Amino acid sequence: MSVADASTSSNNFSQPFAVNPEPKTFTIESYGCQQNVADSEVVRAIMEGANFKWIEGGRVDGHYSGCDIIFLNTCAIRDNAEKRIWGRLNHLKHPVRRSPGTGPLPGRRQARRDGRNKKPIIGLLGCMAERLKARLLEEEAVDLVVGPDAYRDLPRLLDIVEAGERGVNVQLSMDETYAEIKPARISPDQCSAFVSIMRGCNNMCSYCIVPHTRGRERSRPLRTVVEEVRRLADEGVKEVVLLGQNVNSFHDTSTVVFNGGGKYEAAEGFSNLYKSRDEAGARFIDLLDAVSRVDEDMRVRFTSPHPKDFPLPLLQLISERPSLCKALHLPAQSGSSAVLQRMRRGYTREAYLSLVQRVREIIPGVALSSDFIAGFCGETEEEHQQTLSLLNLVGYDHAFLFSYSLRERTHAAYHFKDDVPESEKQRRLSEVIATFRSIVEKRNRAEIGREHLVLVEGPSKRSTPEKPTLTGRTDTNKRCILPAREVPVSVGEESKSLVSLQPGDYAWVRVTDAKAQTLFCDEILGRSNIQEFATDIRRTERLPPIQKVQM
Repeated sequence: MSVADASTSSNNFSQPFAVNPEPKTFTIESYGCQQNVADSEVVRAIMEGANFKWIEGGRVDGHYSGCDIIFLNTCAIRDNAEKRIWGRLNHLKHPVRRSPGTGPLPGRRQARRDGRNKKPIIGLLGCMAERLKARLLEEEAVDLVVGPDAYRDLPRLLDIVEAGERGVNVQLSMDETYAEIKPARISPDQCSAFVSIMRGCNNMCSYCIVPHTRGRERSRPLRTVVEEVRRLADEGVKEVVLLGQNVNSFHDTSTVVFNGGGKYEAAEGFSNLYKSRDEAGARFIDLLDAVSRVDEDMRVRFTSPHPKDFPLPLLQLISERPSLCKALHLPAQSGSSAVLQRMRRGYTREAYLSLVQRVREIIPGVALSSDFIAGFCGETEEEHQQTLSLLNLVGYDHAFLFSYSLRERTHAAYHFKDDVPESEKQRRLSEVIATFRSIVEKRNRAEIGREHLVLVEGPSKRSTPEKPTLTGRTDTNKRCILPAREVPVSVGEESKSLVSLQPGDYAWVRVTDAKAQTLFCDEILGRSNIQEFATDIRRTERLPPIQKVQM
């Protein structure tokens, strides 16, 4: 097997892009988390900077017509995610059914050497590339295997592939953040955009493969994040989502911060399993403060955080700054202290519930979301019931629910036995899902009569010519459906001026009906903005009461 492998050699990530003299076309399929979408935008920028041509669409029956290069940006966090990629690779590997008697298809590399290969180059990027490099090469499933820290090397590796070899670089970096690369947005017409602020993770939770596939934490310079957000605001983007594997552990040591920054501060009752860096520099609270000042009419969200990194000052900033969305992700993973200890999460059930209570007191009306894993190593029925109990006590508005999938190279793979039968995992997961659905339906029904500021995204999937509707999201990240009709240009004024709502507009609405996943807002008071809505006394008087959490 002929393989050009840069993963064991030094890699100068600051080299300029190689230039492709004859533009070839490429496309990217993104799987998994939002970070992969952001990474795909970095890949697109790198490829276009090297004179490759992006094509969008053109996919027929799972294949692309006339596309020279197809990248799959992959996820490895669970077995189901990898199975989906293997299925897609098999589909791409056999794009044409040969007629009887025409003989076998030539090997990919031999055909390319002979100059008779019309198949596209298949490149596998991201976490799965990092985790399964050897298997991917042995099974000759792809032409190119590139890890998440080696995207700058793509143009060079593609030259190697054109010569009939396979290109590989899965080397992880201690400092790569792609900070100076301007991402080429995959969906430039959307009013929301992702902004990656850091890469990697130091937490080493026992079930998680991410530190092994994406490396250790490193943060972008705060200045480059603010510059990217300002550019997006100038382009008309109305919402940015700050991304990182552990986004609220952001720490930029290149930035000097006065009256802030410096020593690490964890949430009360939470601990780090790794030694935190106490050097001076900008922390996540400094970044949020700076980003939220760029445009007071631009919403700011962030994901995915760790509960330990929500100190009191950060919660107070989120409460006080109207543009910082009042929707927090607090991934619990389990409701059992014993399971949390085996997961190496750094907190107990009691500490987590105390944080929830503190969040609800400081940020009135906040919506909480979480992650839960059913059937982790050694989980008993009693521990499973504690998870169901936690779901009921907290009352989440959104949740990401999965059964445990053992990942090689993790702490759990080395030290624990995956001893919960698959059938039992699925039963417990079904109970977790049913419990959550019951909770969220009640919470959404309680929204009827309340007012929200909805960021309009565009026509809804339910829209018809007879009954046109729009879709958007509240500050608390709830999906809304509202009628596509002319509305007052402003709220609270006797005015005959009407305007049609457009993507990127804010609509002041009243909820008239609700289902488990959607709010229906037939009453539209008018077009508005973040600051106007935040200072309205009538709305603040109608916030839901603070929910007391029983320990």
